[in-house]
Amino acid sequence: MKKFAAKAASALCAFGLGMALTASVQAATDEAIIERIKPAGSVCVQGDDSCGGAAAAAPASSGGARSGEEIYTGKCAACHASGVLGAPKFGTNEMQLRLDEKGMETLLSHAINGFNAMPPRGTCADCSDDEIQAAIDHMLK
Repeated sequence: MKKFAAKAASALCAFGLGMALTASVQAATDEAIIERIKPAGSVCVQGDDSCGGAAAAAPASSGGARSGEEIYTGKCAACHASGVLGAPKFGTNEMQLRLDEKGMETLLSHAINGFNAMPPRGTCADCSDDEIQAAIDHMLK
């Protein structure tokens, strides 16, 4: 009977230990799942004081207006360097021919509002009208 009681006690201990480990593993798994699916951040709307003093957004450009060359190199050259989808190529007389044909006001309007394959403002959504004009002037040099 003592052998049976000892075996029963061992089995009961093993069972209890197994249950404790299973609960521990399950808790760790639940924590991992919660960590993995938690939101990456939160949205703070301007004027909402419950955001914990979120910093004000930085201005888009702190250095003032960019030069026409900077705009062309960073935004326009992707299409105008090689003439993608009929874009007038930089370094040729294509832009001057279009200027002579349509006038500066029309070229500027097309650059700002889009025309044919060119989207509005090309690929420079943060460019001012003056920066678009400067990029056109640079392309006409």
